[in-house]
Amino acid sequence: MRVEHARMHAKHRGHEAMHAEMVLILIATLVVAQLLLVQWKQRHPRSYNMVTLFQMWVVPLYFTVKLHWWRFLVIWILFSAVTAFVTFRATRKPLVQTTPRLVYKWFLLIYKISYATGIVGYMAVMFTLFGLNLLFKIKPEDAMDFGISLLFYGLYYGVLERDFAEMCADYMASTIGRCSASTSSASVAGASWERSKRVPTAKRR
Repeated sequence: MRVEHARMHAKHRGHEAMHAEMVLILIATLVVAQLLLVQWKQRHPRSYNMVTLFQMWVVPLYFTVKLHWWRFLVIWILFSAVTAFVTFRATRKPLVQTTPRLVYKWFLLIYKISYATGIVGYMAVMFTLFGLNLLFKIKPEDAMDFGISLLFYGLYYGVLERDFAEMCADYMASTIGRCSASTSSASVAGASWERSKRVPTAKRR
């Protein structure tokens, strides 16, 4: 046993230094990546929000299909279909009068559902930690899985809904701003044209 132990130490000699270097490289990479992300968010917030939103929206789909989480996939498809329709309406020019109300109602509904889901999931986790699930003859594993699943659904769709709502609000605000600017410029042009018509008449008098 001692001979084998000595051989193992001799074989792995110098690996401690290599592991320490790997840890330092990992920490340095994380720090540099965080600094780059902060700079990207400060300098180009719109592209940063678009890329992070797209990743958060699409990446879970890969794990869902791979791990056969069909319940999450069905909810994701329903949410994505309705949100895509609402986002499409919010990015049209000119903006339909009923679109802001549609955007507000949809994202407010998702906010309320995700908030309630997160609260129920949190309560289920706390009840499981205090052993209250035994009063209902529910196994701790099942109760904890139920609570964590609800927490995940509430947090995921809550954050996703917030980012989509901000994006739609930005698009609608820019569209409304351009329309108001064009309307004001048109009114100014019309007023100047009317004024130019009246000037020669005054001179003739």
